[in-house]
Amino acid sequence: MRLHAKDVVERYTSAGWWTDDTIDGLLRARVAERPTALAVADPPNKPALMAGSQVKRLTWAELDAEVDRVAAVLLDRGVAASDVVAVQLPNSVELAVTVLAVVRIGAIVTPFPVQFRRYELAQLTPLAAASVFVTSADRAEVVHEIGVDTVLEWGGDLETATGDSGKLAAHLAALSVDPNDCVTICWTSGTEATPKGVPRCHYDWGAVGWTCADAVGLGPSDVVLNPFPMVNMAGIGGVFMPWLRTGFALIQHHPFDLPVYLTQVASERVTYTLAPPALLTMLLHKPEVLGQFDISSLTRIGSGSAPLPPPMVRGWQEKHGIAIINFFGSNEGIALLSDPETMPDPDDRARYFPRPDAPGTSWPGTLGGTSVKLFSHDGTEVTSEGVPGELRLSGPTVFAGYLAGTAEADPFDDDGYLITGDVFELAQGRYLRYVDRAKDLIIRGGTNIAPAEIEALLAGHPAVAEVAVVGYPDAVLGEKACAMVVVKPETSVTLESLVEFLRDTGIASYKLPERLEVVEALPRNSLGKILKRELRETL
Repeated sequence: MRLHAKDVVERYTSAGWWTDDTIDGLLRARVAERPTALAVADPPNKPALMAGSQVKRLTWAELDAEVDRVAAVLLDRGVAASDVVAVQLPNSVELAVTVLAVVRIGAIVTPFPVQFRRYELAQLTPLAAASVFVTSADRAEVVHEIGVDTVLEWGGDLETATGDSGKLAAHLAALSVDPNDCVTICWTSGTEATPKGVPRCHYDWGAVGWTCADAVGLGPSDVVLNPFPMVNMAGIGGVFMPWLRTGFALIQHHPFDLPVYLTQVASERVTYTLAPPALLTMLLHKPEVLGQFDISSLTRIGSGSAPLPPPMVRGWQEKHGIAIINFFGSNEGIALLSDPETMPDPDDRARYFPRPDAPGTSWPGTLGGTSVKLFSHDGTEVTSEGVPGELRLSGPTVFAGYLAGTAEADPFDDDGYLITGDVFELAQGRYLRYVDRAKDLIIRGGTNIAPAEIEALLAGHPAVAEVAVVGYPDAVLGEKACAMVVVKPETSVTLESLVEFLRDTGIASYKLPERLEVVEALPRNSLGKILKRELRETL
């Protein structure tokens, strides 16, 4: 499945923003360069995350051999080039191997967060047209329940299975991969009840990985601790692709566990990692926590998903000599990031992002190939500084369009610019300043929660007359979800009853409200729309 139109491919390849590199090609290059170097390592608590698993550490040569083994098994189970393979695994050696094995045979990966349960998997697996599902043995029962034809289990049949190596060699010899071929289908968590599918090709991911590697200054000597699930832009674009591009040692971590995380920083001598801003703020103000761990190897930390407080960015630089790199991105669009080389002032780095097409500027990676526009609510283009406008952009990191059948509206304007739904301002001639989310997403620990989905389900609760779900601040996770409920006459409701009602639908646990406020009425505007900003202010 080729994604981008011919003129788009010609534009970005001729400008040098897209290259002929493929994901498997990058892997093979790293294997040839560093066969005996550590490629990927598991978290120490992995046996508690995946039944029947063991902690693994693979060199690049060992990784390549394991990818071949699993690729041969996939072929024997009927997977062909351009087929879609669903994957649901925590960050682990197995996740990296599975993704690379699927890609090696020319198939397409659709990765699902481990928090997804029957409700989400039953929705999205058919939308992706996935007939093969790779997961862990302790999650396989749910996958079988949704009717997938073939389920392969790590900790089960996939752990030691072998395929026909001759068949694999013949398949690879005949396989022709175009960098414009679809390689992943990730999923949004927008305000709509059903996520949208975001197909990406080698060109897309190569451009994102180039930018993230260059801006962070990553190289083969780095050791990178990855706590972000490798299922979307943050995990794949921010870590997985830079790993394949540079060959650093990838240390997996998931789900987030602070003592395990800090232990890995110390024991693996991690040089770069990522963390949500609320956690970084908390750690900065609790030196007694950090004092228990040796973090002297750390030189920079990536953060994002919420505005960064300037005192936090400055504090880490002044107290620990660690540069905080500010990220802003989406599955569909761009990876904007403020790095210490082009923005040495920590306050600027917290407040601003590069304006990629600002005259006389030079930015890392492929940012220079991106064009941006801001439009006010009345549809006029914003050209003055300090005036909010919705961000629209085009460039080598912008996707080609949503998966058919998963989106109602075209996300592009008449000039081919992606309409992002995020509000920015122009600043200081060369920067963009993030203002607010145009939609009502709740971002809990870097994971998006769509309130509309939860509201639609809670509307079926016997005691709920009206409900709005909004985010409220949390010191560690950034935000949590609060259900604001108007109860029906002569009824009552508790948080426990709402949670149990939602659990019965099979919805992912991270989406469950963690606070309940019973209110007399929900504030609405003249058109009847609930004023969620007012609700958030009350929290």
